[in-house]
Amino acid sequence: MWGGRTGALLRVSGLWPAGVLGRRPLSCNAASLAGRNSPQCWNCGAPGGPMREHGFFCPQCRALQPPDPARDYFSLMDCNRAFRVDTAKLQTRYQELQRLVHPDFFSQRSQTEKDFSEKHSTLVNDAYKTLLAPLSRGLYLLKLHGLEIPEGTDDEMDRQFLMEIMEINENLAEAQSEAAMKEIESIVRAKQKELTDNVSRAFEQDTGRQGSYLLVLAATNSKKETGRRDILLSSEQYDLEKAKKMLTKMRYFSNIEEKIKLKKIPL
Repeated sequence: MWGGRTGALLRVSGLWPAGVLGRRPLSCNAASLAGRNSPQCWNCGAPGGPMREHGFFCPQCRALQPPDPARDYFSLMDCNRAFRVDTAKLQTRYQELQRLVHPDFFSQRSQTEKDFSEKHSTLVNDAYKTLLAPLSRGLYLLKLHGLEIPEGTDDEMDRQFLMEIMEINENLAEAQSEAAMKEIESIVRAKQKELTDNVSRAFEQDTGRQGSYLLVLAATNSKKETGRRDILLSSEQYDLEKAKKMLTKMRYFSNIEEKIKLKKIPL
């Protein structure tokens, strides 16, 4: 599937999988640097199995290594850990990684590398899908901050919002014409855009406070600076809670979007 002309292009671009003829080996210096604080290669036993800059191949024998469990999706997809993501860059990175680790490249390799390839490819797919959509991206960011939105959070939502959701659901259930469906779809899309913008601002404020906190942390440990650190930490938690609340609302509207898609499918 990936042979012939595609293989030639991959060799030229430097994305040809490990161990395949034509891939340029790392210099001794690069291999040495990559090995620091890294586990041993499962295949050759060389120190620094996974290369830190890619996390995929041994710098010595070029064997595919297991996924790094400490690596988050943002690092894997070469994105800043932020709510705003360049989706075009994300897609390019996704394609590059799949050209490195896709199982089609490892059909003639050892069973161990085949298994690692499957795991890497699945991980790249999951990371891409998670970071591509605003809702899943926001939920993942919350998770990295130690916050999650459990199922059954109706009691925590304000009554007015729940009444709004109920009304939209009732209108959707009663909608019989294409015009009625489009009207509901337009309302939900506008709500999601507004919430997405608000979530973005909340995460951006949180990121700004984190930077201020680090500067204060480096300052003298006076009572004044300690008090300021406490205020910044409290504000950061407030920003995350705001993002959490808005993402919860986005999840409600996302459920309605799924219902709209299902209703559009002809019986």
